[in-house]
Amino acid sequence: MNFLIVDDERGARKLLHTFLSDYYTDCTIHEAANLQTAVNLLKTNDIDVVFLDIEMPEENGLEITRYFEPAQINFEIIFTTAYHQFAIDAFKLHAIAYLLKPIDEDELIKATQKALSQRDQQRLSAKIENLKTALQQLSVSKIALEVPKGILFMELEDIIYFEADGMYTNVHLSNNETKLVCKPLKFFTDQLETKPMFFKCHRSYLINLHYVKELVKNEGDYLILPHQTHIPIAKSKKEQLLAVIKDIFL
Repeated sequence: MNFLIVDDERGARKLLHTFLSDYYTDCTIHEAANLQTAVNLLKTNDIDVVFLDIEMPEENGLEITRYFEPAQINFEIIFTTAYHQFAIDAFKLHAIAYLLKPIDEDELIKATQKALSQRDQQRLSAKIENLKTALQQLSVSKIALEVPKGILFMELEDIIYFEADGMYTNVHLSNNETKLVCKPLKFFTDQLETKPMFFKCHRSYLINLHYVKELVKNEGDYLILPHQTHIPIAKSKKEQLLAVIKDIFL
């Protein structure tokens, strides 16, 4: 963990440094005598907690937010000051704690523990958001199939067609396998609505047009897919299907 102590008084910095290093034996502690030095350190180091004095000769510690966009403030702040009148302004900046000098060691450690806990939660949230982003990118070319033993991530191009089976769906794959998925066909119809290569030609079938080998116009129109699979076309879908085929292939 990384700490930053910002205080124009050397003695105050030394006291905080001693308290923190005694309790957190594996921490790295940076020090700054003014706000500008602190800002530079924050922009070049991954700081977990900032112990920030408010009353300093050059700039007020409360002005720290002027140097960062909201999304850049990825550190927790604990204000340390001899003046209680700044407390309301400090908490408007979402400070974890406001400690009055002389600093009490127990209060300092309690506030630091709270800050680190908050920091860990933020990091977890960030990891979850990054994972969501990765999965969203993955969903451009893949789909998640919830099978009895877990979840399969399949390339869309490997799916020939979906077939309704009550409240379940059989997913027929290009490798001749069929996966029984614990979702109704409507779930996939809605999920793939923006994928033009998938077309619901019948209330029980959602097909990948890439695999259509032949359209047979007979008494009961149907499509021929690999392995001579015949897929019926609902009368209400026939004209729509022909229009889609014309747009994509003709």
